Amino acid sequence: MLSDTLIIKSTISAWEQASAFAAVHKLSIVDIDKKTAHDFTLVFDFTRVYLLDCRQKKPVEICVDFNSGAAEHRRKYGGGAGQSIAKACGIKGGRKLHILDATAGLGGDSFVMASLGCTLTLLERSPIAFSLLNNALERASESENVELLDITSRMTLHNVSALDALHNIGVYSDDAFDVIYLDPMFPEKNKKALAKKEMQIFQQIVGADNDADNLLEPALEAATYRVVVKRSKTAPYLNGVEPTLELKGKSSRFDIYTKKKLP
Repeated sequence: MLSDTLIIKSTISAWEQASAFAAVHKLSIVDIDKKTAHDFTLVFDFTRVYLLDCRQKKPVEICVDFNSGAAEHRRKYGGGAGQSIAKACGIKGGRKLHILDATAGLGGDSFVMASLGCTLTLLERSPIAFSLLNNALERASESENVELLDITSRMTLHNVSALDALHNIGVYSDDAFDVIYLDPMFPEKNKKALAKKEMQIFQQIVGADNDADNLLEPALEAATYRVVVKRSKTAPYLNGVEPTLELKGKSSRFDIYTKKKLP
């Protein structure tokens, strides 16, 4: 339960938004300057929404920002991650695909695909992840950066379970999805394979996608051309189904399930 570990803090300017979230999820809301004993704090601060891990002396902050850090670097310079995702999804040349990112998380991979010219529909069932990502998209929509505006204008986010959405896919788009992209949380047992600190914190509060195996069959039914599953190198195939082909990187791989050739 969120209420066991999470509390909401808010400035007066963001109180209405914070109150709405608190009411839906039955959480307490306090003034931003008040000290609390909870492990995690979701902060609604003026225009930003961010998550704090308060278990350390110095709290660790998680905030999604497409105009700084890794996202900005990807937008400006591309790089290995973008090339791997492009190859896995079949993004090349003038091919502009409509992709469903059914497990969007913090939106990093969707941002890469949108920056390559694709149209993205994002699904995220975690209310915390949705709040962080939705806030990032809202801030991007007010940016003066024309390139950033162009990229994020092709990203549409929904707070819904992928399992529910895949069985009612027409509700989320009038167009068919060329590719369905899945990157479910997988509980790593190998310490060397653990994600960076920010993602470890995110995984702890959002939890593993224990129902991820159920995603593959409806995804294959809904996708027009292929389903792409991002996994750590040590993770088993989704639902035990061997993919058509695999693309392996240093710490992760892409399992590609093809239905028919991309145009």
